[in-house]
Amino acid sequence: MTHFSIDRRTLLTGLTATGLTLPGAAASFARNASAQGRKLVVIILRGAMDGLAALPPVGERRYRELRGDLALADGLPADGPFVFHPRLDHVARLYAQGQALVLPAVATDYRERSHFDGQDRLEAGTVAIRDGWLNRALSLMGDAAPDAVGIGQSLPLILRGRAPASTWAPAVLPGADDDTVARLMDLYARDSMLGPALAMALETDEAASAMAENMDGMRGLGSRGAGPQAYRIIAEAAGNIMAAPGGPDVAVVSLDGWDTHVRQGGAEGQLANRFQGLDEALAVLQARIAAHWDRAAVLVVTEFGRTVRVNGAGGTDHGTGAAALLLGGAVRGGRLAGDWPGLDRLHEDRDLIPATDLTALFKGVLMAHWGLDRGDLDRTVFPANRSAPLTGLLV
Repeated sequence: MTHFSIDRRTLLTGLTATGLTLPGAAASFARNASAQGRKLVVIILRGAMDGLAALPPVGERRYRELRGDLALADGLPADGPFVFHPRLDHVARLYAQGQALVLPAVATDYRERSHFDGQDRLEAGTVAIRDGWLNRALSLMGDAAPDAVGIGQSLPLILRGRAPASTWAPAVLPGADDDTVARLMDLYARDSMLGPALAMALETDEAASAMAENMDGMRGLGSRGAGPQAYRIIAEAAGNIMAAPGGPDVAVVSLDGWDTHVRQGGAEGQLANRFQGLDEALAVLQARIAAHWDRAAVLVVTEFGRTVRVNGAGGTDHGTGAAALLLGGAVRGGRLAGDWPGLDRLHEDRDLIPATDLTALFKGVLMAHWGLDRGDLDRTVFPANRSAPLTGLLV
């Protein structure tokens, strides 16, 4: 593979709008002309985003009964029984323009409730966790593979493996302490006393930090840097790196903070603020890669869903069926994809039943976007999965 270095001045100029600078030496990314400039961005919403809040099935008979205080009266237009959450304004516009599609009930083959195991399965695509499915896909392409960057403190599992990939970390990203906090949240998720107490303490800490930093003009990123205000900055940085001359065509972005056990909120509240942050991040990403948008695909996925019913703390617990988004100028959007199981029956009487294998979405994107062979995907990229790829996803 031919390697090159982005000129430091060029990249710094591209990042000026974010107020960010590269630490240490200039970043270096490889590029191969045969990648044809098809941009692929994978956004992982870590913490299990509530898909029934992002895409509420307000037309379902049991929706308000099951969702209780979290039920929305209305939202932005979608199709079938669904609306978009009111804070997902840009996503709804892309949907109306035919540049976004939604999968309302997806899951990997993982059926337990650990964030860490769920994220590992999402990123590895197999039980034997050694490397990431996206890296294996890049490895299949050899010297024709597009270059990849992970935005974060370390290379995400999805990009680990034989194929080369780079990392870059904006200063707003959380440090190692976030891992400890997340593990504590996972540990105490089902504890009726410690779980809500820890969640409320973290919420109070973030709110207090945001207030203090706003007073200092710091844009309210919160002490752990995981707040929704950080999403835009992270996405802006990713877009600028991808749009820089010779920049990578693949990026993986992690957005933390989707574990909403306590006071989740409906049209307003902490989850609504996350949706607004995500929506703004997607808008700025589109703006930064505007010259490539007609050949871009953006996957937005999470490790699993959340319970259909509300818990005693006004939140939702770890569930199964989740929602996923596919956006971009290359997307055949303006529609729902996959299947919808409805709410009359629930998985284990608590979760949305998974109706579409998330791996089928990944396969469909890899085949349509990069022309990868189904047999190679089954043998090498997803060796334990024989689900048929979703078709007709991209132009």
